[in-house]
Amino acid sequence: MTKTALTATALLFGLLVGCATPSLIVLDDGSEIQTLDTPVYDRQSGFYEFEQPDGKLHRINKDRVQTIKQL
Repeated sequence: MTKTALTATALLFGLLVGCATPSLIVLDDGSEIQTLDTPVYDRQSGFYEFEQPDGKLHRINKDRVQTIKQL
């Protein structure tokens, strides 16, 4: 990677960390999933992507999501 690309990536990461908003995803079966940040919807795949408090990245189909609430 070039120095410019690395700098841009570091800046973007810093902005994302500073804007973290924990969320709660409520699924169609009533179960709840806590996230470290607002889930990101990927239109191409139809899945929400998010990181849980344990640090693991997860994806869930949008059809299973009933609501997303900010904590």
